[in-house]
Amino acid sequence: MPKIRHSVFVHSPSGMELAGLVGLILAVPAVAYLGRSGRRHTGAARRAHLLLAAGGAIVTAAALAGLITALTSGHTHSAEHSRSLATAVAIGMGIGTLFLLAGTVVLPGAARSPAAALRHVLDGLVIAAAVWFVGWVLVSAPTRILGDATPERCPAILLPAVLLVLGLGLTAVLGLHAHRPRRHTVRVAAGVTVVACAANLLAIGICRSAGEFILAAGVLMTAGLAIVAWAVRAADRPVEICGDVLERGAAYAVVPMLAVIGALGYHLCQDGRMDMLGYVGVAVEGLAVVARQYLALEDVRSYTTRLRQSEAHYRDLAHTDPLTGLANRRGLQEALRTEPDVAKALIGIDMDGFKSVNDLRGHDVGDAVLAEVGARLRRNLLAGDVAARLGGDEFAVLMRGDSGEAVLAAHRLLAVLGEPYELDGGQIFLSASLGVAATGELLHDADLALRYAKQRGKNRVEQYQAGYDELLRRRGTLTGELRHAIDRGQLHLVFQPVVALPSMRPVGAEALLRWTHPELGKVGPVEFIPVAEESGLINRIGAWVLRESVRQLAEWRAAGHDVWLSVNLSPKELHDADYAGRVADVLAEYGVPPQRLVLEVTEHAVATDMEELVRRLAEVRATGVRIALDDFGAGYSSLTQLRTLPVDILKIDHALVAEPESRTGTAAPLVDVVVRMGHRLGLEVLAEGIGTQAQLEAVEEAGCRLGQGSLFGWGVPAEHLESRLRAERPTPRPLPAPRSTPPNDAPARSQVVRLGPGMRQVRALLPGDPDFVPATRDQNVGSVDSGREIGQG
Repeated sequence: MPKIRHSVFVHSPSGMELAGLVGLILAVPAVAYLGRSGRRHTGAARRAHLLLAAGGAIVTAAALAGLITALTSGHTHSAEHSRSLATAVAIGMGIGTLFLLAGTVVLPGAARSPAAALRHVLDGLVIAAAVWFVGWVLVSAPTRILGDATPERCPAILLPAVLLVLGLGLTAVLGLHAHRPRRHTVRVAAGVTVVACAANLLAIGICRSAGEFILAAGVLMTAGLAIVAWAVRAADRPVEICGDVLERGAAYAVVPMLAVIGALGYHLCQDGRMDMLGYVGVAVEGLAVVARQYLALEDVRSYTTRLRQSEAHYRDLAHTDPLTGLANRRGLQEALRTEPDVAKALIGIDMDGFKSVNDLRGHDVGDAVLAEVGARLRRNLLAGDVAARLGGDEFAVLMRGDSGEAVLAAHRLLAVLGEPYELDGGQIFLSASLGVAATGELLHDADLALRYAKQRGKNRVEQYQAGYDELLRRRGTLTGELRHAIDRGQLHLVFQPVVALPSMRPVGAEALLRWTHPELGKVGPVEFIPVAEESGLINRIGAWVLRESVRQLAEWRAAGHDVWLSVNLSPKELHDADYAGRVADVLAEYGVPPQRLVLEVTEHAVATDMEELVRRLAEVRATGVRIALDDFGAGYSSLTQLRTLPVDILKIDHALVAEPESRTGTAAPLVDVVVRMGHRLGLEVLAEGIGTQAQLEAVEEAGCRLGQGSLFGWGVPAEHLESRLRAERPTPRPLPAPRSTPPNDAPARSQVVRLGPGMRQVRALLPGDPDFVPATRDQNVGSVDSGREIGQG
């Protein structure tokens, strides 16, 4: 048989081919740098850099292996061998290019999530398919823009060509949508695209044995990898992430579709035919657009869901108290507006004394107490009830039901909230005041009832009544008018005498504040003193009362009246750190001895803030001023507290003084006990509120030496009391008749002095003693200068 002779090509390495080989070798340092960069970084940057390094290594290895094989396989080889080698090189470089593209997509800043990376790939595929189809139209018949240079006999370039257009599309997408600063990511993508272009040129050069293509491939390969290596140095720096789908443009989808439509129309107008490559381009374009639109719809759906969740979250924040988890004021108002036809009642709650918890234990402990209050309210709610924290220590419960059910629920909550609060630092005891409203404007009416409950002593439940509106308006009027009462001369003092018993001779007085308004008339202290304390006017009013009282006392002393004067003291005044100094300054200004002034503080006020007020009272008492404990016996102070308090005088509460008439009609046993206890503690005892002869007899029988009440006179202006002092001024005692002085060794005479029921004292006095007085004569209490002297019998 005749032998078939194959055509062969004699090929010698040209200078261009050798230069291309050198160019490929020069790309090795760039690959090494990418490897070092991948080992140096961490996290997402490390993964991206390692992918880039792996892709660069594969591309470089495939290119070097293919080119070296082509140059060293012999001077004579067939065209089929060249095409096979070009195909192998193209596949190897294509795999490396895929690694490079993957590394580009996962670079920090390229996409914020895998889903975003997938969107970028689809967007790039849309652009790549359009470029592919337009390119196919240009190089295929009938256009054949490359003419005879069209690489029809080199199918090996198809894979690099596909990756080239994909690189172009991805570069365009990253240029549009990568996070700022996006220039580093775009440079990496551009470098990968240059590498893909080099893969195409190298495959064509090997397939055609064209040295110029090989040289261009070597140069572009080195340039592309160098661009990638240079760009990745900053690709892991912080980026500005924007996830708002509304900020994404749509030109990446519209322009490629228009390009495909235009190219297809041109191709058909030129009587062109569609082959497999054209169909693939159009099909990929359509599928990519459909897939991208599906993801876009999912993006919009997800974005809408997040918006709804965010709206619900912020709505909850706007209507929820973050500390307790209860509704806030806005949430309560919204609940009040819902179901207007359903009978509702509102319970307003305020924790009594909570401020002291913050002051003494700190705000962390205070927050823990508030959280526990919220938990207790939540545990005691019925279905449909709403608990809310309105601010600070103020809460509210909106419930379904009538006023009777609301009052019962309020009493139940009063007991629940009054239980001890167990914390790490021990137990905290608090009470609550509650106001109930079931009709009208619930929030307003419940607040009025709550304020009324606090004014009436706290730790109680009050139901709203129509008269509370008038009380509130009057209280607002009093607050406004009281601010100008001193400047307008509407305040004045009256003085109620304090008498010695049993002679009933005035030895002192108590200054009482009165307010006469030109329109409101006479306003009682029971009404305007709480207003002054709540509005912060009590310090100014108290300073005016102190100065006027001391001035009047100085005038009486200048007129020769040996009396002392007591002034009521508000606990809020004692909280002034310089109060003791101001008292001393006023006394020094008018030249009044400190022991002539008595400051009265109520037993209730001391019991509510014992430790602080004891310290303040001690500072005032250190100036020489005497302290009286008013309303003693109302049930607040214990015996231990009484021994701790820096007081000189006990003023028995009028309720104890009136006890004989309200019970047995005999001597009041509690008055007797208080008098004995006071004397044993070295304190003087004053019985106030004596209004009948029976009460006077009971007080005298108990051994009390000072009395005050309507029986001895109401509060009167200073000039009226001064007239009485002049009328009842004791006459000078005549000098005793001369008599012989008893001898020094004469026996003393014993005399029994009755101090009270069951209490007697034996005193030994010489008959010639000038201080001898009968046992029935009362002591001149007005002339004593100390609390110890005033308590002697």
